[in-house]
Amino acid sequence: MKNAPTSSLLTKNKLGEITNTDQQEQHYLEVIKAFARLSYESIYLIDYSNISFEYVSDNPLFLCGNTAEEVLQMGYEFYFRHVPEKDLAILSILNEAGFDFYAQLPENERKLYCISYDFHLVHKDGKEILVNHKLTPLFLTPEGKVWKSMCMVSLSHQQTAGNVCIYKQGSKEIWKLNLETKIWTKSTKPTLTERELEVLRMHAQGYSIQQIAEKIFVAPDTIKYYRRRIFERLEVSNIADALANAVNNKLL
Repeated sequence: MKNAPTSSLLTKNKLGEITNTDQQEQHYLEVIKAFARLSYESIYLIDYSNISFEYVSDNPLFLCGNTAEEVLQMGYEFYFRHVPEKDLAILSILNEAGFDFYAQLPENERKLYCISYDFHLVHKDGKEILVNHKLTPLFLTPEGKVWKSMCMVSLSHQQTAGNVCIYKQGSKEIWKLNLETKIWTKSTKPTLTERELEVLRMHAQGYSIQQIAEKIFVAPDTIKYYRRRIFERLEVSNIADALANAVNNKLL
């Protein structure tokens, strides 16, 4: 992909040299590496002082046929090589809108927020996959700007790129970005009843409709009713997407 030096990906939050390095002594990289060993998701760490990657896990999902070391060396060039042009435009819009959103937050709350979005990655063999990124600040500069962020990469449960949302820890509110108007709209996380959550948890354990019905002493048609309610509340059309949505919204 053609590199775009004026893209907000490279310019919006570039900080320059950070002189306060006390946080570097916390050995946080060892903690992130340990977490990456336990997670099925890809993990990487962004340093905005020089717009680079400080750490990239070796999970192949994010690497597009490269090694983790090669992606680490590429830094943001990785995006220009492996993200389609139309999705690069989405990343540029959400990057600018996201940092503008963070700039309006109280400084002491900025680490409580994360942003989620979907885009395509193109493998070296030409195959595309739709992935989800969840990004949250790890360190702030003394002025309160985002210095380093941790990102988790997983397969998206959506069918199209975009789907930009910001969440706050401990809050039911969600802010969704309209990519055309670049305006954030506040909404509320979906909720499920205790019975619906019970049914969803059993599906996550691999039980069939008949088995769930037997376990909670209801008819299979009742389970099918609960499933329809779950799909409606989560705005999905199948149980796989319902589970992914519930996990993303921390309902399970």
